Amino acid sequence: MTTTLIHRRTALAIILTVQLMLAMDFLIVIVSLKNIQTDLRFTTTNLSWIPNAFALAFGGLLLLGGRLGDIMGQVKAFQVGLAIFVLASLSGGIAQSPSTLIIARIFQGIGSALAAPSVLALITILARNEDEKNRGLSLFVAVSSIGASLGLIIGGALTAFISWRWSLLINVPVGAIAFAAIAFLVPETAKVNGKIDLLGALTATAGSSALVFGFISGGEYGWLSLITAGSFISAAFLFILFIRIESKVTAPLLKLNILAPTTRRGGLFVMAVICGMHFATLFLILQYFQEVLGYNPLLAGVAYLPLTTIVFILSNFVPRLLSIFGSRTLLVTGSLLVAASLLGFSELSSTSNYSIGVLVPLVLHSIGIALVFSPGSIVILEGIKDEDAGIASGVLQISQQIGGAIGIAAVLSVYSANVKPHDFSSGLSTAFLTAAGIALIAALIATFTIPKKQVTLHYTSQKL
Repeated sequence: MTTTLIHRRTALAIILTVQLMLAMDFLIVIVSLKNIQTDLRFTTTNLSWIPNAFALAFGGLLLLGGRLGDIMGQVKAFQVGLAIFVLASLSGGIAQSPSTLIIARIFQGIGSALAAPSVLALITILARNEDEKNRGLSLFVAVSSIGASLGLIIGGALTAFISWRWSLLINVPVGAIAFAAIAFLVPETAKVNGKIDLLGALTATAGSSALVFGFISGGEYGWLSLITAGSFISAAFLFILFIRIESKVTAPLLKLNILAPTTRRGGLFVMAVICGMHFATLFLILQYFQEVLGYNPLLAGVAYLPLTTIVFILSNFVPRLLSIFGSRTLLVTGSLLVAASLLGFSELSSTSNYSIGVLVPLVLHSIGIALVFSPGSIVILEGIKDEDAGIASGVLQISQQIGGAIGIAAVLSVYSANVKPHDFSSGLSTAFLTAAGIALIAALIATFTIPKKQVTLHYTSQKL
């Protein structure tokens, strides 16, 4: 094995480790919310901002992060984002007040938004040929797919054996090592000439944040409240303004032709919907473990181990399935399996047990998301050139992060409207039935927007 090959594989391992860390961080603290509330004296209302603050910053700044990677170089953007993320993790881990922790979560989201788009771009550039490229993409998708559920497992273990603070502090040594190593292993990428579209960045960030906040406030204050309506109206106005700006400036933050293909738009929609239903499922079932089954943080996290294991194993076989069946068949099948799993979860009650009530639909859910995430990523990234890799990765991850945040807020709002006092299970049926219906819409969109055979990626990769 040559030194260059060792360097490339080491670099890939480090990049994927960072991607796993970023993917875990949205939900890693969810399993510890009760402990955090006790230690820092959070109110019940403010507690929801621990995951939401991260989601708002991450989703709102991903487009800007993708563009900065193209302009300043992917390695530098990766390092800057990682440095912000590590410092914010340290600040959150030693926080002594709710405001300090929420601000730290915001900066974690900012750092993630700058680093995450460069992850996929660097994986692409490391590859020497199509086989290495597709292998790298498969590993990226596998790591991204298991990140949220693995975060629950690790967060539960750290909370049980050490402290919830280590759910954040664990990022510090991992991120510091990655920061130091990546510059020695990967040369800087070619930079795209151009200026940052500041007005586009402002409207995109504000619009994305307003959209996510609208769904969050809908669950907290009601869908007809002034704050919710104002958020959605503001988001619509800002997105319209953003499109007008991008169509006129010479160096747009987002090249609108990236969104022109119907196939890519369909892939983004399916990815956003299934990510939303997946994150909502993780969140609600976690609460079911703790509130109904009486699991502690460790056991609640470990209960997701079948999901993490199945998704990781199946992700290794998805490239072969893609070559046989194509993206559309897998996307439709995966979306239908997710819908079926949600129907299974809708039967949960206060007398259900884990082995039948949870495990059976959880296995279906695991297979479903494994069949959606990898083909969905391929559909979205098909035909993207290297100079647009950062922004394309940003668009992909926007669909995942904003879809996840909106999914949690929307499904939880249905749950809250139907739950009875002191009976956690009473709201689950309507919430999961609604989620199943939404997943079926994703299957229909995939059927009518994705070609029957769409298998390979076509990048023009730079060589190391």
